[in-house]
Amino acid sequence: MSETLHAPQKRELSTDKVRKVSAGASFPLGATWDGKGVNFALYAENATSIHLCLFDENDSEKESSIIPVKEMDSHIWHVYVPGLAPGQLYGYRVFGPYEPENGHRFNPNKLLIDPYAKAISGTIQWNDTLFGYEVGHPDGDLSYSTEDNAAFIPKSVVINPHFDWEDDQHPGVPYHKTIIYEAHVKGLTRLSAQLPENIRGTYAGIGHPITINYLKELGITTIELMPVHHFVSDRNLVEKGLANYWGYNTIGFFAPDVRYSGSGAMGQQVIEFKNMVKALHKAGIEVILDVVYNHTAEGNHLGPTLSYKGVDNASYYRLTSDLRYYMDYTGTGNTLNARMPNVLRMIMDSLRYWILEMHVDGFRFDLAPALARELHAVDRLSAFFDIIHQDPVISQVKLIAEPWDIGEGGYQVGKFPPGWAEWNGKYRDCMRDYWRGANSMLSEFAQRFTGSADLYKNDYRRPTASINFITAHDGFTLNDLVSYNEKHNWDNGENNNDGESHNRSWNCGVEGPSNDVRIRLLRDKQKRNMLTTLFLSQGVPMIVAGDEFGRTQHGNNNAYCQDNEISWLDWQKADKGLLTFAQTLIRFYKSHPVFSRRRWFKGKPIWGHDVEDIAWFLPEGIEMTQERWSHDYAKSLGIFLNGKAIRMEDDNGDLIIDDNFYLIFNANDEPVPYKLPLAQYGKRWIKVLDTSEPQLVDGKQYDAGSTVMVPDRSVVVLQAQE
Repeated sequence: MSETLHAPQKRELSTDKVRKVSAGASFPLGATWDGKGVNFALYAENATSIHLCLFDENDSEKESSIIPVKEMDSHIWHVYVPGLAPGQLYGYRVFGPYEPENGHRFNPNKLLIDPYAKAISGTIQWNDTLFGYEVGHPDGDLSYSTEDNAAFIPKSVVINPHFDWEDDQHPGVPYHKTIIYEAHVKGLTRLSAQLPENIRGTYAGIGHPITINYLKELGITTIELMPVHHFVSDRNLVEKGLANYWGYNTIGFFAPDVRYSGSGAMGQQVIEFKNMVKALHKAGIEVILDVVYNHTAEGNHLGPTLSYKGVDNASYYRLTSDLRYYMDYTGTGNTLNARMPNVLRMIMDSLRYWILEMHVDGFRFDLAPALARELHAVDRLSAFFDIIHQDPVISQVKLIAEPWDIGEGGYQVGKFPPGWAEWNGKYRDCMRDYWRGANSMLSEFAQRFTGSADLYKNDYRRPTASINFITAHDGFTLNDLVSYNEKHNWDNGENNNDGESHNRSWNCGVEGPSNDVRIRLLRDKQKRNMLTTLFLSQGVPMIVAGDEFGRTQHGNNNAYCQDNEISWLDWQKADKGLLTFAQTLIRFYKSHPVFSRRRWFKGKPIWGHDVEDIAWFLPEGIEMTQERWSHDYAKSLGIFLNGKAIRMEDDNGDLIIDDNFYLIFNANDEPVPYKLPLAQYGKRWIKVLDTSEPQLVDGKQYDAGSTVMVPDRSVVVLQAQE
C-alpha cells in the first residue's frame, strides 16, 4: 500500500474575509452566543489542527470565512468570534492522520457537522464527496478523497437560546398514572384535514389545539415521540426513492430535526419545538423522546464522513482489535463508545440539554444494552448507568429502556437498574399468544398481567417498571395484528426479507382485508380484547398512535422507510366505534386505581391460596389449582381484585380505596359458563364491560354463586355492588 494514502493531507484554504478573534473558552462545547459574539468549542483529542468555517446563508457552498482554531485545553479546541449572531452557518475541517488501519480518518477536505450543533440547516444531499475515501477505488476506505463536500452537507447553525417559557412546568405525571402514546411527529398530523396545511406533519402540528384536544379526549398523559434528533436518510434508501422515516439514524444529538419544522431551518426549528412542548405542558401532557445514543448515521468503515468520524474517529466509536473496523451491536454498522469520557459527556450533555433547555420529560433509549457494554458483555453497573443515577437532572425524569440489542447477550428484559422502566417484550409476546389461541401457560399470563414480578420485584422495582405494550412502531399495527399471518413488506424493496417473520399474529381466517362480516366482527372483538387486557394489567400501558381507531399499514411490519400513506395516520378512515371504545376504556382505567397499583400484590405466589388482594378462579367458581396453572390448553380464568387492599395513600395522605372487580378472560373459541365465587368476594355484581359488544356498559346484575356466560374470545368485567 502506498504510504501517501496514509499520510496527513494538507488542503490549501483561503478566505476573503478576515475576522478578529480571541481564544475563547473550552466550556461549553458547541457554539454559544452571548449577545456579542459566539464561542466555539470542539473535542478532538487526536487532531493536529482545526479550521472553523463560516458560511453566508445565501451562499452555503463556499466558506465566507475560515478561522484557524489555535487554542486547545484538555483536547478541546476553542475560539471566540465577536460580531456573529444567531442564524450563522458554520462547520469544521479537522486535520490529522488519515490512517484507517490505526483508527484515524481525518480528512480536512470534508466539512463536518458540529457534534454539539443545536440546529442543522438542512438534509444530506448524497454525493461521493461525502466519503473520506474515493468511492470505487480498489483500495476502498484505505484510499483518500481530495474532493470538497461543502456543497452537499448541511451546515451547523448558531441559535438564540433565549425563549419565553412563561410559567412552564413539567407535568410530573407519576408512573402509576401514566398512559404512553407512541407517535411519529410527521405521521401523526400529516393527513389531518383539520389542521392548517402549512403545519401538518410538524412540531407545530402536534402543538396545535386540535391535536392536543384529541390527545386529551383520548385520555393519554404522555406522548412519546419517535426520534426527533437530526438524522440522515441512508443513501441506498434515497436512491430507491425511499427514506429513513423512523429516524433511528442520528447525526445531531442536540438538534431537533429540520424536516419537522414548518417555520424554518435557521434555528426556527428549535423555537417551534419549544412551543410544541409548552403547549402540551399547558394541557398537562408530558413529552418523552425516543433517543438513539447507541450509534450514528456514519455507518461502518465504508460509510460517509459527516461528523464524528472526521472529528476524531478513535475517540467516538468502538473499534475492533483491527482498528480499521467497527464493533456493531446495533446492526447499523457502528456503535458509539460510551466507555470513553468524551462520549459519555456528550450523551449526558445532550440529555441535560433536552431536559433543561427543551423541557422534555423523559427518554426512551433505543437498543439500550449497547450503551451498557463495557467490554463485550452487558454490564448493569457500567459508567453510563452510574453517571445517570447520580445526575441530579437526568435521574429525575422518566428513563425507559428498550432492553435489547443484536449483540451476544443483548436481550436484557428485567435486568436494568432501579429507577429505570423497560419495554416489556415478554408482556407483548404473552398477550399476543394468549389472544391468538397459542398453547401458552396461564401462569405466564398471570405473571405478565400482574406486572411481571418475576422480572422486576427481586430488584426492588415496582410494577410500573414494566412498560406494557402489545404493538409498537416496529411490527404490525393492532389492526394488522388481527388481519395478517405474514408480513407484507414488498414496498420496502428488500424482496420481503426484512422485518420480523414471527409476529404472533392471527388473521382470523383470511389474510388481509375481508368483506366477510363474521371475520370483521371477530377482528373488531380481538382489537377490543387486546386493548382491554392492556389497560387492566398492572404496569404502564403504551399504545401506538392510530391503534385506537384501527390504523393499518396493509401488512407492512417494518415501515421504517415508508414516508407516505403507509405510515401516516389516515384520519378519514378512522374506526369511530373503536375510538369511542378506547376513549371510554381509558376513562374507566383512570377512574379505578386497582388497575394501576404502585406496589406488588402481597402474600403467597400469585397463584396461591388465601391471598388478600388477588385471587384466581376456575369456571367452577373455585380457586385455581397448581396443576391447572401448568396446562397449556387452559385458555380462560377468573381474577378477583380487591379494591380495599391497595395499601397506598393519595397525595392528601388518605388511604386509596376502590371497588372490587371480577375479571373473566376467555380465549377459547367457544363460550364458557363461569360460576361466580362465594359471597365473601362479593354479594352482588354488575357487568361493566363485555368485549363481545362494542359498548362498555351492560348493567346486567349477578348474585354471588350465579353463572355468567362468557362469550368466545372475550373479556367480561364485573364490578362489586355494596
